[in-house]
Amino acid sequence: MHISALSMDPEAARSARESLDLAFHMSNILDTGLDRHALSILIALCDLGVNPEALAAIVKELRKERLPLSSLLPTPPS
Repeated sequence: MHISALSMDPEAARSARESLDLAFHMSNILDTGLDRHALSILIALCDLGVNPEALAAIVKELRKERLPLSSLLPTPPS
């Protein structure tokens, strides 16, 4: 079960922060493109029992559906 950092004892909060730091470092090495917040949400979902492979598939699918930035910008007049 996910417990907020405010209700954790200081040692547990430090351990959780170090674990997230390590996971974020590995994520950067692997060039996943995940920010700390997204990574922490994915880790929390795994802690709750969500299948990690299913989460990875969802992240990949969401990235495929993301519109390129250029499609959001207005086109200059001709």
